[in-house]
Amino acid sequence: MRQPSVIARRVAAASVSLVVAAGAAACGPEDNDAKGAGGDSTPHKGGTLTVLNSNPQQDFDPARLYTSGGGNVPSLVFRTLTTRNRENGEAGAEVVPDLATDTGRPNKDATVWTYTLKEGLKYEDGTPITSADIKYGIERSFAPELSGGAPYLRDWLVGAADYQGPYKDKKGLSAIETPDARTIVFRLNKPEGEFPYLATQTQFTPVPKAKDTGTKYEEHPISSGPYKVVENDNDGEHLVLERNTHWSASTDAERKAYPDRIDVRSGLDSSVINQRLSSSQGADAAAVTTDTNLGPAELAKVSGDGELAARVGTGHFGYTNYIAFNPTIKPFDNVKVRQAIAYAIDRSSVVNAAGGSALAEPATTFLPNQKSFGYTPYDHFPAGTSGDPAKARELLKEAGHPNGLTVTLTHSNAKDFETSPEIATAIQDALKKAGITVKLQGLEENDYSDKIHDVKTEPGFFLAHWGADWPSGGPFLAPIFDGRQIVRDGANFNTGLLDDKSVNAEIDAINRLTDLDAAAKRWGALDKKIGERALTVPLFHPVYKRLYGKDIRNVVISDWTGVLDISQVAVK
Repeated sequence: MRQPSVIARRVAAASVSLVVAAGAAACGPEDNDAKGAGGDSTPHKGGTLTVLNSNPQQDFDPARLYTSGGGNVPSLVFRTLTTRNRENGEAGAEVVPDLATDTGRPNKDATVWTYTLKEGLKYEDGTPITSADIKYGIERSFAPELSGGAPYLRDWLVGAADYQGPYKDKKGLSAIETPDARTIVFRLNKPEGEFPYLATQTQFTPVPKAKDTGTKYEEHPISSGPYKVVENDNDGEHLVLERNTHWSASTDAERKAYPDRIDVRSGLDSSVINQRLSSSQGADAAAVTTDTNLGPAELAKVSGDGELAARVGTGHFGYTNYIAFNPTIKPFDNVKVRQAIAYAIDRSSVVNAAGGSALAEPATTFLPNQKSFGYTPYDHFPAGTSGDPAKARELLKEAGHPNGLTVTLTHSNAKDFETSPEIATAIQDALKKAGITVKLQGLEENDYSDKIHDVKTEPGFFLAHWGADWPSGGPFLAPIFDGRQIVRDGANFNTGLLDDKSVNAEIDAINRLTDLDAAAKRWGALDKKIGERALTVPLFHPVYKRLYGKDIRNVVISDWTGVLDISQVAVK
C-alpha cells in the first residue's frame, strides 16, 4: 500500500469491496453460523458458482497481484506458504499453514525464517511442487515487466533492493535458499515477526520455471490450488475455472472446493450486480460478488424484504477513514488547532454521510476495532456523538484564534462515501458550529491522490483512508507514522511527517516479536500513544453489506477479508 495506484485499486475493490477485504464482527447473513438461504443448508459438491463483479480480475499472475491473504478468486488457483484461516469472524484473522507444514520457524531474532513443504503437493499437470519453484516464483515477482505485487520482499530480503528478476539476473536471490526439494529459507535485513503474514501474498505461489511464459503467464498460470484456469478473456473480464484433479484436500485444510466450475464475469455496473443477485434468476441463483456492496438506497430496500435480508453477508475489513493534518502548514502546526477540530467533529453526521450506521461505524482510534490489530479503546478528544463545539472554541482561543479561523479541506470528488463531497460537507457543517469556516477543495480522484501523497504538495487539512495488507497493527501504523518511511521524492503516506525516535524504536521492537498476540497488544498501546498528538482524526470504519444468490450455501466471512470467501461456498 505504498503507491497511490495501489490504494486506488484496493479501494475500488474495497469500498465497493476493499481489495477483497473487510473484517471485525464479521458474520454471515444473520450470525456466524448462517450457512445459506432456504431448503437444505448442507453444502454439497458440484454445480457452477457464478461471480458477478465490477472490476476485472486483471493481471492474473501471482507475481503481479497485490492481495490480502492471497485474495479471493486468486487463492482458488494459487496456493502460498501460508494463508488466512477460512473461518467466520475473529478466528478468520489468524494466519495458518498452506503449502507449508507450519507458519514458519524463525531463528532467535526473527531474521531467518525456515519452511518445510507438505508431502504430496502437485501442480495441475501432476508434477510435484518443490521449494525451488517457490523461490523462482518470488524471484520473478522482482522483474520490472511483472510489477504490481506487494513491495515488502524488496525491502526485507538481504540483497534484494536492486534485484531485477530472473530474466535479467540468472543468479537469483541468495537470500532465499532451498537446501532440498521441501525446504526453503529466507534471510532478512531486519527482524520481522510478521513474516508468516507476508507469506500469504501471492508472490509466494510456486511457479515451475519450465512453464513460465513471462508476461503471457497470466493467460494460463499453472495451478497449485483446487481450480485451474480454462478461460481468461479480455484480461480477466471473463474468467472460467474448473477443477484441478491433481489437487488433494488431504494437503489443503482451508479450501472446501465445493463447486465443479466457477464462472467470473466482470465489468458490470454495481446496480446491475445487485439487481441480478436480488432476483436470483437462473444461474444468478448460484451467484455471489466479491467486490460490490449494497449502497444506502439498495440496503434500505433489501432491509424491508425478509427473504433478501437473509441473503446479506456483513463484514468489516481493517480499514479507517480519517482526517489528516500536515503540521508543517499553519494553522495546523499548532496542536491545539488540531485538537479543536477533533473535538468539533460530529461523527453522527459523518456516519450518515457515509451511508448510515449500517454501512459505517464511528471511530476514535486509528487502528480498526479488531483484536488482531491490537485494538485498544481510547478517545483523547471526546466529542460525543455530535461534537463538542464549546470545547473546540476554548482550544481555538488558547491557540490565538478567539474569533475562529478559516481553513481549506481537500477531498476527492469520487462518489466513494469515504473521502468524497458528502463526508467533506458533514465536516464543514460541524466545524462551523465551533467557529471554523471550512472551504472545500474537491479534486478529481487522480489529482487528489497525487496531491495528498506528495510531500511537496500535501495540503494542511484533508480526507484520507488506510487499509491493512494483513490484519495486524504493523502494516497499519508503520507506513503512516514511521519517520523512516517518509518519502520525499515519491509516494508518501506518513502524512503527519512524524519522525519520532521513540515511535520508530517501538515499531522495531514490536517487529522483533514472533508472538503475534503479544505484538498486537504493543501495536494497540502505540496507537494510543500516537493518538495524543492529534495528527489524524479517525472518523469511521466501513461496514460491508453484500447480497448473494438464493442457492448459495456455506457463507463464511472472516475478519481478514470481511467478504464472502468463495473457497468455502457451495451451490447445492
